[in-house]
Amino acid sequence: MEFDNSFDVPLPPPQAWAMLMDIPRITPCMPGAELTEIVDPQNFKGKISVRLGPVALVFAGRVEFGSIDAVNHTARIKAQGSDAKGRGAANAAATFRIEPAGTGSKVLIRTDLMLSGAVAQYGRGAGMIQATAAQIIGQFAGNLRVQLAKEPAAPATAAQSATPPPKARPISGLSLLVRVIWSRLAALFSGGGT
Repeated sequence: MEFDNSFDVPLPPPQAWAMLMDIPRITPCMPGAELTEIVDPQNFKGKISVRLGPVALVFAGRVEFGSIDAVNHTARIKAQGSDAKGRGAANAAATFRIEPAGTGSKVLIRTDLMLSGAVAQYGRGAGMIQATAAQIIGQFAGNLRVQLAKEPAAPATAAQSATPPPKARPISGLSLLVRVIWSRLAALFSGGGT
């Protein structure tokens, strides 16, 4: 399934690009994510935790950056991971690009996601998967803004960069379900009144 997400960064495109390509720096902003190994500058290993109701899923896998275009601020990312308890796997290919937006930037992401095994049934329906992705991206963007607000305007010193921001908490299935229901009700009533 394919879906689009976007978020704003309060930095001009060149600075937003440099920040988003600094994987160790931004990983703690991703809800439930943990960087476990830097294989090389374009390949990383990690884990991400997602909670869907009573089911806690932990995917361990690999992320590879390809087709990096620093001039036009675009990149392609391939990610694959398997649930630690053998309940399935996820494979994703995503492209992202950064565009100017006012005094900052807008990051546009297109994702092609394929789930297999029992995991595919937990997130059955494109609406649930898209809502989960939107919530993760929204929390990531919020955590990124908080991190940027705490950093001094000058370049970070070695001591500052050695202290990573606190890890973001995993996405809760209950809060996701409430948001999905609320957004569907809002869409129903806004479209149904005409």
